[in-house]
Amino acid sequence: MNVSIKSPEDIAAMRVAGRLAAEVLDMIAPYVKPGVTTGELDKICHDYITQHQQAIPAPLNYNGFPKSICTSVNEVICHGIPSDKKVLKDGDILNIDVTVIKDGWHGDTNRMYYVGDVPEHAKRLCAVTQECLYKAIELVRPGCYLSDIGKVIAKHARANHYSVVEEYCGHGIGRGFHEDPQVLHYGEGYNRRNDLELKEGMTFTIEPMINAGKKQTKLNMKDGWTVTTKDRRLSAQWEHTMAVTATGVEVLTARPDEPFFRGDV
Repeated sequence: MNVSIKSPEDIAAMRVAGRLAAEVLDMIAPYVKPGVTTGELDKICHDYITQHQQAIPAPLNYNGFPKSICTSVNEVICHGIPSDKKVLKDGDILNIDVTVIKDGWHGDTNRMYYVGDVPEHAKRLCAVTQECLYKAIELVRPGCYLSDIGKVIAKHARANHYSVVEEYCGHGIGRGFHEDPQVLHYGEGYNRRNDLELKEGMTFTIEPMINAGKKQTKLNMKDGWTVTTKDRRLSAQWEHTMAVTATGVEVLTARPDEPFFRGDV
């Protein structure tokens, strides 16, 4: 495992990329409504990133991915491909995942959106998933282990009678989109070989994917990307990029409405 330690200058550059990624999620929010297509949302985000931010959408052509954002609706766990044929309906839940490259550095974040009037059970899944992410972020500091992060996420999800996706995970990030380490969202996935003590200067994402039903997943073999719940029940995800600091954590993709947003940097 080759985990890079970022310098203060590196983290300053990642802070810029992270802020841009967070801005995209706020910018697109008013456009998420019944009748819009995920293809339209992709185009709006692509144009905003490339023209307004003068940045690069990292997913586009990454390992052949054909679009600039991921749009995952309802039972889609992750890596949903935007399409002009996918029309959002009242009651849908939608995850938009944005990764921006600015001056060679990546900022990766995602969040859930409600489309119109969403049923309470779907809102609850989204809320608990966000709580899983926040509980994990609270632990991040030098001396914490990756397994601690996985344990707190799984404990909260399971206490609410949900399941944790195991095949997909968070990751190191920096000049590379996906770097070491892998950040699993359940504690049982760790052993002496893949667990890691966090140190100042490490940068990575935490991005729990929580299912309303069972944990099993299914990959769409036609497009090679779209991952759904095997039982077709709802899934939710929230993600942030963060840096381990001397005293704790800085969330590089924090939005102004979040408790750990820092407007002073």
